[in-house]
Amino acid sequence: MKTVNRVLAALNLFVGACAIVGGLAAIISPEEPFGITVDLLKGTPFDNYLIPGILLFIVIGIGSIVSAFLLLRYDLKYQGYISSVFSWAVIIYLVVQYIMTDLVLPIHILLFIIGIVEVALSIVIINKQRQSSFQS
Repeated sequence: MKTVNRVLAALNLFVGACAIVGGLAAIISPEEPFGITVDLLKGTPFDNYLIPGILLFIVIGIGSIVSAFLLLRYDLKYQGYISSVFSWAVIIYLVVQYIMTDLVLPIHILLFIIGIVEVALSIVIINKQRQSSFQS
């Protein structure tokens, strides 16, 4: 179980770091983060990348890092659920982003796959916790 927690924590840290970098870029330069112009946002509810950047930074960035910290530091009853929420947030964010912009970069594909792996590992943790609670 410790191995699953460590792998999931490492993935959470990676996703969180990527989201913080991407979110900060969008917050600092909402008109053109990483050279991506606001032209991609035509037909979306956003005029620039500020709101998506804030969501990316707070929900996925900070959320994933907090989840990793909790995985490594504490043995919480609901840790699998906590990790699952932030893993699904990554997947949903990327799907919505694609639907709105039609933009897919290699990092998006990587993060989508990692999100799926995180959900699977979260389910492993949830099942292990359920089994141990039934045996107690």
